[in-house]
Amino acid sequence: MQQTRHAIVNVLMVLALALVPAAAMAAGGGSLQASNASLSDAGSLQNGAKLFFNYCSGCHSLKLMRYSRIAEDLGLTEEQVMDNLNFTTAKFGEQVPPSMHADDAKRWFGATPPDLTLMARAKGTDYIYTYLKTFYIDPTRPLGWNNTTFPNASMPNALWELQGVQTATFKPHEGGDPVFEKFEMHQEGRLSSAEFDAAARDIANFLQYTAEPAGLKRKAIGVWVLAFLGLFTLLAWLLKQEYWKDVH
Repeated sequence: MQQTRHAIVNVLMVLALALVPAAAMAAGGGSLQASNASLSDAGSLQNGAKLFFNYCSGCHSLKLMRYSRIAEDLGLTEEQVMDNLNFTTAKFGEQVPPSMHADDAKRWFGATPPDLTLMARAKGTDYIYTYLKTFYIDPTRPLGWNNTTFPNASMPNALWELQGVQTATFKPHEGGDPVFEKFEMHQEGRLSSAEFDAAARDIANFLQYTAEPAGLKRKAIGVWVLAFLGLFTLLAWLLKQEYWKDVH
């Protein structure tokens, strides 16, 4: 009975620890939207890389990634990477730096923008996807932007020309801060709502890849491992049947 009680307590502790990150992220700005990011979608990863380097790499680095590794994993040539993804003086085999000088970034934004290599591992793809979609114009902020997922973030909406400019409506809440109600589009962007959702998903998917590049090969190898285990189980069962057939 005591062992059963201990087992139940252990299970509850594991569940509590598993729920802590989700609860913490939800507290930052409401529930997260499902990104449906998939490392098996090569087109999504390539488009995510293109969007990241064109809209995010000006401020953010990927210090644990190399241009050559990205090319190899995403099926891109050296020429494609260097011509379309590299806007710095870094060489093909070097790590990905930010285009902006750290001192300039700190002076303009108040802090040096973080490296995003492991962001998907720290926050999750759903967080990144939701964060990219929940910017709104806010004249009270130094850069004119705010975010419902990460309130008072010092980052501007780098994707505004794609998404458009949206405003946020809040409703009063007794005894606390106003509660977010809805977004309204103030100025249309270059992409439709569905197209921007896909763009945000692709960026989150690319950052999911940078957080663990081995994940691409691990899933491919996993299929063969499962096939081997299935075959081994069948052979073991046949061997057992042969070994015990004369035992009554």
